[in-house]
Amino acid sequence: MKRALPAWQSSSKNETDELVMFNSLTRQKEIFKPLDGKHLKWYSCGPTVYDESHMGHARCFISFDILRRVLQDYFKYDVTYCMNVTDIDDKIITRARKNYLFEEYSKTSSSIEKIVDNVKEALSLTEQKALEEQDKDKKDMYNKIISSVKFVLDKFDKSSNKNEQLRKEILDASSEVLSTWLDKLKGKDVTDNSIFRTLPRHYEDEFHKDMAALNILPANVLTRVSEYVPEIIEFIQDIIKNGFAYESKGSVYFDTIKFSNSENHYYAKLVPEAFGDTKALAEGEGDLTDQAQEKRNPADFALWKFSKPGEPSWESPWGRGRPGWHIECSAMAGAIFGSNIDIHSGGTDLKFPHHDNEIAQSEAAFCNNNWVNFFLHSGHLHIQGCKMSKSLKNFITIKDALKNYTSRQIRILFLLYQWKDTLDYSDQAMETALNFEKTCKEFFFKIKDFSRDIKFDQANDFKKLGKTEKVLLSTFNEKKSLIHKALCDSINTPQVVKEILNLISCSNTYMNSNYNQESFNLVLLRDIAIYITSLLKIFGVIETNELMGFPASNNTEIQNQDELLMPYLNVLSKFRDDVRTEARSSKQSQILNICDKLRDDVLPNLGVLMEDLNDRTVIKLCDKETLLKEREQKMLLAERKKADDLKRKQELERARKEKEAKKAIPPHEMFLKETDKYSKFDERGIPILDAEGKELSKGARKKLEKLFETQAKNYQEYLESKKKMSES
Repeated sequence: MKRALPAWQSSSKNETDELVMFNSLTRQKEIFKPLDGKHLKWYSCGPTVYDESHMGHARCFISFDILRRVLQDYFKYDVTYCMNVTDIDDKIITRARKNYLFEEYSKTSSSIEKIVDNVKEALSLTEQKALEEQDKDKKDMYNKIISSVKFVLDKFDKSSNKNEQLRKEILDASSEVLSTWLDKLKGKDVTDNSIFRTLPRHYEDEFHKDMAALNILPANVLTRVSEYVPEIIEFIQDIIKNGFAYESKGSVYFDTIKFSNSENHYYAKLVPEAFGDTKALAEGEGDLTDQAQEKRNPADFALWKFSKPGEPSWESPWGRGRPGWHIECSAMAGAIFGSNIDIHSGGTDLKFPHHDNEIAQSEAAFCNNNWVNFFLHSGHLHIQGCKMSKSLKNFITIKDALKNYTSRQIRILFLLYQWKDTLDYSDQAMETALNFEKTCKEFFFKIKDFSRDIKFDQANDFKKLGKTEKVLLSTFNEKKSLIHKALCDSINTPQVVKEILNLISCSNTYMNSNYNQESFNLVLLRDIAIYITSLLKIFGVIETNELMGFPASNNTEIQNQDELLMPYLNVLSKFRDDVRTEARSSKQSQILNICDKLRDDVLPNLGVLMEDLNDRTVIKLCDKETLLKEREQKMLLAERKKADDLKRKQELERARKEKEAKKAIPPHEMFLKETDKYSKFDERGIPILDAEGKELSKGARKKLEKLFETQAKNYQEYLESKKKMSES
């Protein structure tokens, strides 16, 4: 009789980790389920291009680049990523006009005296703004501008040589106040639309260069407002047709009250408590918008703005005008993705009114109540603990940041923070990022050094797992599981970094204890290094296709540097070791110094690190520029530490001197100057009445007497030390 298959029973625990993401719409983590299988439709608010990109932009776009890469390369979603560029906006219009008018003014042959008169008139306008400003930070910004202008005006008054150099200095220092003044006088006369195109296109080009320098993946689809004006007009018409917008004197407004009161709709889904926040609404409308125009409700916002003189305009059913800020994203996202999208992302400062208005517009146009599935908002950026603000001119450009740190190091910093939390861009935070990079780099160098001559294609390359190897393998599997859980938990990169460091620490402990043992298992160590490398690739920390570790060069044309250069470097290293051995035996210190110079000065400039250990020399191939920058950073950190140590010593010395000076005060005098606290003293100088003439409590008297006794003792020590000094 033929035997049947036995019944099969799985030993699996049936515990699977589902990806959850923090959703701003619910303010909690939700199970992430796309609208259409594995395909994700993602719309991200892009830059308003009127100035250089700064670290606030980096906070947003690096964070979402990391999320995008994890969703694509780890969770294997098919992502279509659309980003807009705002190239029509009140800030752009104002900046373009001011730049144009200031450039034209600078070209005139006005005398320096005439320029100074204009600067003084312009300065009074800024001083009035500073006087009226309620926001403390903005007031401080205005006062800084005023101070710098007054400084050059004072220099002009004192200078006997009023030359072209001084003229240029006055114009440079006064550019902000002069351009604002000129815009008020002549802004309405700027009618050439090309002026409003040149500025945003220039800064868009710079933005894309900065994003590439930060290794941020380009968008699959990029939409510019200026190219989607017909779609925006059609979108507004749909909202009007559905009864949620109205025309008023050439502008079109969204009716927030009617929308909010209608069935299946809710205005301000993201920040309901902000409904009616007139200040936030006014900022969202822009500086050029007349807030007193004919709105039905104060909370209504502009979909289409009537263009005044000095503003770009397009033909529309309501006359010549331009799109409002909020409508652009709704219309362009709709044009690309239709009535629903999986993810909408942007900075946390865009929640209200911008994103809440986008939701209302889109749901009004599409007649639905679920335009966005997940809203993701990146956290704020602080600089050295202080809030960053472009409008307050308190920001660091991406280009300046990249002068001090590599894009890899900046990205590592972002991994140390949850994408939705506030990130502090500070020296201390960057030092933590540099330490993580160094730990990974040293780990990869170790594995490469141990496996330099091994191809993993021979039987002897594969060792039986001993007890310690089994422990390491178990740790490896555990860390992989924990890292997967962290990525499923709203892509928790700080936790992933923590687990990577733990895994490296365990691997280093194993190597240090077992590298000279027969059972030393390079296959396991190599697998760990390859796994960590794969994670860093997913995060965008490693840009190349290296199997293991950081690339030896940022030059993508140079491939397999290890294979090409290591045979020669090994010969050089062996020759140097022989020379050092001979020099030691014959006590030739000068030759040893030359060998050290080769290691410390010559080879690093070629991208080669040579490290002398007790039993061998380790050679590490690095990118030359990265290596030199790391050396600069190391020197900078050393100087900073030296300065901190000096400051600490000075503070200790100051405290010591203050203590010594305090000792020199006779005890009967120590309280007499404290007349703000006490009004009457006894014969020893101890207070008995407080400043209001009330008798001190017994407890207070007891405390003061104790202080008196301590001072009497200190004063006696002071007298004795002074006597000894005079005797010597």
